[in-house]
Amino acid sequence: MRSIMLYGKAGFERLQKANVAVVGMGGVGSYAAEALVRAGIGGLRIIDCDVIKATDVNRQLIAHSNNLDTPKVEAGRERLLAINPNLQLDVRHAFFHFDTADELITPDLNFVVDAIDSLNPKAALIQHCTERNLRIISALGASCRTDPFAIRIDKLNKTGVCPLARALRRHFRSRKITADPLVLYSTEPPITACEEDDFPENVESTGPYVRGRTRRALPSISTLPGIIGLMAANFVIFEILKDSKNVGGEKTS
Repeated sequence: MRSIMLYGKAGFERLQKANVAVVGMGGVGSYAAEALVRAGIGGLRIIDCDVIKATDVNRQLIAHSNNLDTPKVEAGRERLLAINPNLQLDVRHAFFHFDTADELITPDLNFVVDAIDSLNPKAALIQHCTERNLRIISALGASCRTDPFAIRIDKLNKTGVCPLARALRRHFRSRKITADPLVLYSTEPPITACEEDDFPENVESTGPYVRGRTRRALPSISTLPGIIGLMAANFVIFEILKDSKNVGGEKTS
């Protein structure tokens, strides 16, 4: 009811008919997915190949001490259907890359939220959506930041400071790819990890699509990934509502 009070019955019906994908169900994606469902999105596809680890609990909405080693999409399924049992939920325990792109990201989607934290799959998702005119918003680095007021939304080619944005631009230039998606990024310079002897240098990649690569563990706080995920969801919600004839009870042009 409160959502309908804000953007009207026509707006709510538009959200109910929408179909959105969230790729990556970590700190950013888990918050984005839940916010979309609570807002009234009727169709949601969640995609992730990983399982919940103890190191996820500090920032991932779906992670807690009783579901370690559970696939993230299965933890997401349980939580999201508890919020809305009528949700048309499409759960994909899969790794996104060029070889799975056509199966996972399909033309029926109204919007894609990119919450992938690895460069090559993220670049592949952006390229796939750009080439097919699918709307996408991409969340960039949330680790190593503490200032929520430094988060911005802009085109990739207008970003500064963010190392992941720089790496994406370099990746696309080297391949002569013209993708320039909207991104959520931070203008805060990344902080460095505290010097401690008992911090693991790397975290092994997990899941059914392991390519033998390890990734360095990065420091994170409970708030920043969630804030970025909520901002991504908010953007998607109001983009979908743009064409509604009734938003907040007022006629729109």
